[in-house]
Amino acid sequence: MVKEVEARSILNKHKRRDDWFLDLYSISPYQGCSFNCIYCYTRGSKYGTHMSKELAVKVNTVEKLKKQLKFRWKKRQYGFIYIGGQEPYLPIEDEYQLTRKCLEVIYNYKFPVHIGTKGTMVPRDFDILRRIDEEAVIPDELKSDPGRGVFISFSLSTLDDDLAKIFEPGAPSPKERLETMKKCHEAGFFTGVNNIPVLPFLSDSEEHIENMIKTVSEYGGDYIFVGGLTLFGKGPDDCKTLYYNTLHKHYPELVSKYKSLFRIFFAPPKEYQQRLDMLGRKFCKKYGIRYRIKDDHGQESVR
Repeated sequence: MVKEVEARSILNKHKRRDDWFLDLYSISPYQGCSFNCIYCYTRGSKYGTHMSKELAVKVNTVEKLKKQLKFRWKKRQYGFIYIGGQEPYLPIEDEYQLTRKCLEVIYNYKFPVHIGTKGTMVPRDFDILRRIDEEAVIPDELKSDPGRGVFISFSLSTLDDDLAKIFEPGAPSPKERLETMKKCHEAGFFTGVNNIPVLPFLSDSEEHIENMIKTVSEYGGDYIFVGGLTLFGKGPDDCKTLYYNTLHKHYPELVSKYKSLFRIFFAPPKEYQQRLDMLGRKFCKKYGIRYRIKDDHGQESVR
């Protein structure tokens, strides 16, 4: 069942530009997600503590976005808008088309945009995304690198279909997401993969990460992020609870390893993330793609 709600605000402004996603603003036309990923950080974190169990459509999205973007446009406070904190290309987008309508508003005010998705519907909006890419006002610090008005990022935690069915039961398959990314590349867009979250002891080995980066390169990806798993909350519907329940059911031998890795924290230790970072840089250099969208450490794409 889909609930229709009215939002008090649509455009969220961050204190500073995000280092990874390069966005200064974010919007979410929908609440909840039918992809039902077990590890989703919005379950139990500060970003979604009170997230509804049912899908909700913010029916006043366009009206609110026009008003808020007009205010930022008048002040020339341009910056990338991230659409992806809550999945923007759910199946209900076919009916409501709020993501497309948001893109039309964004184009009218000449803001750049970063799409983050596990969906396969992005090609529907190539027409409006192409206009945004060509005409958006890009922040000065991003004009030369990467110098684009649109980023399209596909989220993948694994390339293994069986593993994906367990942890991302409602999402399109990894192959379907890669094929959609390839269409974005062939259409001339700057596109890549958020390999977030890497799943400890399941998709975080050196072999897994190399295969992920090699595959992303083969499918035309310009960049990749590699990031660790976070587990929040103690409630029955929070991601930490759901994730451990899933481990007990499918990988009981890993439960003790997870508890040792996470201890009392919501994320693995710094050394773990540093290892992922090192492997990401190593294999991006080997396969000639960027590590992150704007590579502040000198790794240039050979594309």
